[in-house]
Amino acid sequence: MTPGIGRDALAALVADDIPDRAFVNLGIGLPTKVSNHLAPERGVMLHTENGMLGMGPEAHGDDVDPDLINAGKVPVTELPGASYFHHADSFAMMRGGHLDVCVLGAYQVSASGDLANWHTGKPEDIPAVGGAMDLALGAKQTFVMMDLLTRSGVSKLVPECSYPLTGVACVTRVYTDLAVFLITPEGVVVRDSFGPDVPQLSELTGIPLIDGTTHPSSG
Repeated sequence: MTPGIGRDALAALVADDIPDRAFVNLGIGLPTKVSNHLAPERGVMLHTENGMLGMGPEAHGDDVDPDLINAGKVPVTELPGASYFHHADSFAMMRGGHLDVCVLGAYQVSASGDLANWHTGKPEDIPAVGGAMDLALGAKQTFVMMDLLTRSGVSKLVPECSYPLTGVACVTRVYTDLAVFLITPEGVVVRDSFGPDVPQLSELTGIPLIDGTTHPSSG
């Protein structure tokens, strides 16, 4: 199996798909990389659930301020005009429909857009819902970034989720290392593929996929 697209390239792809001047929350883990690929002139305003609006890219070296972190405790920078507020106000923004997009990680996403990202259901695993439920249902669009396959080769894009749900029918796009999938009323559409063709992706996921990729002209 081809290794697919790299994580930074995938983050850049997600960043390109975020509308200019949108208000966006990036979940912990892989989604935090998106902040490194948003040009300031696009006017995208990043929100963190721990109480910041106007977050910039990740901080490195002398730019690290231990008091300036995102929800995943990663040091970040601030953009001109950044503001800070109470945790309760941050959640009011999330729940009140004020975010245009949230980008979350996931254990599983179903073909109908159900999201499972807080618990695997195993007794020994520690549940960690955080603000994921508020984001998934409060944002106008929910994007997911994840590897398509687990370490054992099992697809995380599935016909139905077997893990406890975070939200029902809330995911609109799934960005993975092997393909980008759109969750639509007509079914799951493969918008981009990074190695496997659509029949191979359908076999991997167990989902009848719709080919929405652009094929080169034979002429």
